Amino acid sequence: MVILRRNNSAAMFPVNTKSNAMNTAAVPADADRVLDITGEVCPMTFVRTRLALDALAPGQTLLVLLRGDEPRRNVPRTAAEQGHEVLAQETDAAGITRLTLRRR
Repeated sequence: MVILRRNNSAAMFPVNTKSNAMNTAAVPADADRVLDITGEVCPMTFVRTRLALDALAPGQTLLVLLRGDEPRRNVPRTAAEQGHEVLAQETDAAGITRLTLRRR
């Protein structure tokens, strides 16, 4: 299960309790939504990212939290191939990558 929520509201969706390493204070104020797929494996990592991007309005941003080499390579590449903009990508010491995407 994954966490997907609006940064500017209390609307909550299913929460990934197994691997949710996200601290709410660490969510950037400029991200419209957050998607935690740290417990998912390819190809579901991009499937979930694609569904989250499809739910956004054009120009809105999605912060994706992911883990692993394959998703770290494939999710930003596939998002860019579909015309979305990769705004930032950074990996912390725990191996969690924070990928910020803007919907086309």
